[in-house]
Amino acid sequence: MITKEKKRCFWCEGDALYEKYHDEEWGTPCRDDQKLFEMLILESFQAGLSWRTILYKRPHFKKAFLDFNPKKISQFKENDIKRLLKNNGIIRNRLKIEAAINNAKSFLETQKEFGSFAKYIWQFAPKKSKRRYSPQSLPTTTKESDFMALELKRRGFKFLGATTCYALMQSTGMVNDHIKGCHKF
Repeated sequence: MITKEKKRCFWCEGDALYEKYHDEEWGTPCRDDQKLFEMLILESFQAGLSWRTILYKRPHFKKAFLDFNPKKISQFKENDIKRLLKNNGIIRNRLKIEAAINNAKSFLETQKEFGSFAKYIWQFAPKKSKRRYSPQSLPTTTKESDFMALELKRRGFKFLGATTCYALMQSTGMVNDHIKGCHKF
């Protein structure tokens, strides 16, 4: 029996892990606070790097950051930072590690204020995603991601500029940037 191969967005083709991420996560609306926190941390570590790098290191991040538990991460101290700086499996950038600890605290404060982080973060999603017909039509920032970055900074979050916020919007399905021809378009 011949099976028709799925068409996917150009950026993930030919890499099994990337394809799995594309098919099961990227662009799928997520309102689960635990998953949103994980993506927030991973996207902030991705700043200046490729997502592929982060995706392949994800299991190490999950272990090093205690299953992305914001309560536990918010209590990390200098000895935890030193431990993480020695971990070859993650991105060993002190500023990003410190930002992750800081962002765990800000996440918990925001979660407490709004009842859930999802309720807070989804207010930045555009009312309707624009359809993308070519790779060239994909933006790196939007007015919504610009505003999200400003608001997160105001709340004390770090390493989450407009480009990183737009990547967060894409990864958590706040926008649907699957390209025409993709099975998830």
